[in-house]
Amino acid sequence: MTDPAERTMRFLYGLRSAGVTDARVLTAMERIDRGAFVRGIFAERAYEDMPLPIACGQTISQPSVVGLMTQALQVNSRDKVLEIGTGSGYQAAILSQLARRVYTVDRHRRLVREASEVFQALSLANITALTADGSFGLPDQAPFDRIIVTAAAEDPPSPLLAQLRIGGIMVLPVGQSDTVQHLIKVTKTETGLDYEEMRPVRFVPLLEGLGQE
Repeated sequence: MTDPAERTMRFLYGLRSAGVTDARVLTAMERIDRGAFVRGIFAERAYEDMPLPIACGQTISQPSVVGLMTQALQVNSRDKVLEIGTGSGYQAAILSQLARRVYTVDRHRRLVREASEVFQALSLANITALTADGSFGLPDQAPFDRIIVTAAAEDPPSPLLAQLRIGGIMVLPVGQSDTVQHLIKVTKTETGLDYEEMRPVRFVPLLEGLGQE
């Protein structure tokens, strides 16, 4: 059995090796136990740098990808963040340590319910989790300072770009299949959108509509 302190040290070393160097992001990922978000037979692999299956045919992303996406968002303590794709809730929990407010939506009611239970258990009071079609964002709460999408679309969804404030950043995977996807960072400026390609990734597709429970 690995000592918890040693396990944490290895976990953080793996993140740094993958390019996660932002001290605030590393502190947030040290504080939020990934093990709280992984259930069943995969719980013992919660601290490995790999995606793992969760309910509703979804996955919890590998920690290094969570770290790199969070780092690219450049979240500060005054920001209001929108996450599309709650999944296990792990990414939203990390963001809750960095932002003023996190709104997270998922098309699967079960995932939102289970993630909300973990948020409550961890006393993460600045997260609002909702069941909704994420491809339309949350217009009632717009504009957002930061938007993160944890499912792949062919192009950045226009409703989400419209809900990003000027100066805001969106990070998301784009690609037409589950084999050719790239993580991109979009910065909204006074004159348009700046795109930066980050790295190849594999995410589940961004689907419209609510999931069948």
